[in-house]
Amino acid sequence: RLPVPCFSFAASTTALQPSTDHQHNTNKTPTRCNCTKMTEEAQLTSDQIDDLRIKTEDAFKELKEKSEAATPSTSWIRSGDDAASDAATTRESTQNGATATAWDKDRSPRCQFFDHFGFTHVGNFCDEDEVRRLKEQMAELANNDWQCNDKVASFGTDAKANKARGDYFLDSSNQIHYFAEPTALDEDGNLKSDFANDKLAALNKSGHAMHIRDGAFRDYTLSQKVRDLVTDLGWEDPVVPQSMYIFKQPRIGGTVHSHQDSTFLHTTPKQSCLGLWLALDDATLENGCLWVRPGSHKEPLRRQFIRNPEYFEEGKMDASKLTFLQHHENDSVTWEGGLPKDQSLWEAGFIPVECKAGDLLAFCGTLDHLSLPNFSDRQRHTFQLHLIEGPRAGVTWSPQNWLQYPLQQPFISLLRDT
Repeated sequence: RLPVPCFSFAASTTALQPSTDHQHNTNKTPTRCNCTKMTEEAQLTSDQIDDLRIKTEDAFKELKEKSEAATPSTSWIRSGDDAASDAATTRESTQNGATATAWDKDRSPRCQFFDHFGFTHVGNFCDEDEVRRLKEQMAELANNDWQCNDKVASFGTDAKANKARGDYFLDSSNQIHYFAEPTALDEDGNLKSDFANDKLAALNKSGHAMHIRDGAFRDYTLSQKVRDLVTDLGWEDPVVPQSMYIFKQPRIGGTVHSHQDSTFLHTTPKQSCLGLWLALDDATLENGCLWVRPGSHKEPLRRQFIRNPEYFEEGKMDASKLTFLQHHENDSVTWEGGLPKDQSLWEAGFIPVECKAGDLLAFCGTLDHLSLPNFSDRQRHTFQLHLIEGPRAGVTWSPQNWLQYPLQQPFISLLRDT
């Protein structure tokens, strides 16, 4: 069975649950094998992965103990303000020393952990039938809607790929578009013949409005359990700007470099993005599980991915349509948009979070996270929702963001669009 973090929060309760799924060999002593030196170039040996799992289990135990022993933390999303106060007066971030309120102190262990470290793992959030329906709708969409006759759009997360995105990407804001793995295309940008009868295997991602189409994706987005989780974590007017399906294909699924989700989903007067990362397959060290940097959600937002004013406002047709706007220089984070170079992921403060199919990771938009390539023969599909606070919480979607709905159409509300 897949080893998972040494604790998990049950989907139907806010109590902290010890995991019963470990295969922790208590007689095994970790060796000096540099098990934390995992990179995007090479996979670790099975012994090194076993040792890394033991080390990760110990790290999660330490996080749990710190969360239980700590004084109540201020809510990341409500920024320490009284729950009954006007949300428009909330502060930009929680690193200003805000004092915990009575509302903060009454929060569940799951919420306290989330506010302390920026993420929470919810085991068995979806059952096998829900996972199957999401996969089936994705396969149906790709096989019926994705036209591969012309040059195919691909997707990467390096700086060059981000700035090179064009109209097909921009027009996906309220539609479902398809982006292939770069290695699935030939020199002319056409889909290789190897994928003629298996288009799904060529895809890197699909997005960015999966939740708008009727069917399993919309049903999941507007489900009671999603609403319950989001409001329990403190969101008052959650709306959904974006959703996407990530494939992480066997052997060719590449690195997703270090980033903060609020880079792409910027709000004012505070950051309010919440990522809901649902595993549709077991996500492991071998096939590219998520790595998070606990506590990094309290750091300021480093940059914002915007529509380039040189192109859209100044009319410079040779300028890229998208670019990054620097918000905060963090001298201790030298790997933004990449990976740490002079230290391992572990030394930089990242830990892996393995999940079973149906498990959910919820994390703040300012949490630093990434994933490494899929070195295995097993796919790692995920469905990802990105929420923000809406106007009723006094929060505004940035007009500079790359994602803009036509005619300023409103985002789907979890509390009103049921």
